[in-house]
Amino acid sequence: MNKEREARKYLRLLSVRRCRHIATIVELVREVIEPAILAPYELVDIEYGKMGGDYVLSVFVDKPEGITVNDTADLTDIISPLLDQIKPDPFPEQYFLEVTSPGLERPLKTKEQLADAVGSYIHVSLYKAVDKQKVFEGTLLSFEEDVLHMEYLDKTRRKEVEIPYSLVSKARLAVKF
Repeated sequence: MNKEREARKYLRLLSVRRCRHIATIVELVREVIEPAILAPYELVDIEYGKMGGDYVLSVFVDKPEGITVNDTADLTDIISPLLDQIKPDPFPEQYFLEVTSPGLERPLKTKEQLADAVGSYIHVSLYKAVDKQKVFEGTLLSFEEDVLHMEYLDKTRRKEVEIPYSLVSKARLAVKF
């Protein structure tokens, strides 16, 4: 019984260390490539993790009129050499670099991105329930003083909710059907 408990504790510790390492890689990559991604491009997000059996570094970029295949190729040519110059190499394994658009349901990871999304239809997941719900999908009416003010449908009724930014686990643009 004790060995089983210790094994679970060890696995949790490894998982925490791995998450910290991945966070460190993402922060380092952001620090290195962000200055090189110039207007009209915007660095939206960076993710690093295992997909299938391979590690993938995904760099999400956008621009006002949308990203083209040529844009991703040009940005890959800028980003790849910068990553190769990082010493010591922070990547524990060989990885694939993916430069891509965030898509229609782009993540809203910063307060600035939320402020820019006012008037948009968004999906918000919370750490803790507000009005007995942990997920809201609706129109972001305002984002002021670290509070999201949203209008959403509860069955067929329009309702409004105020969500403290500190409770937001994830937010993204959403497609309204």
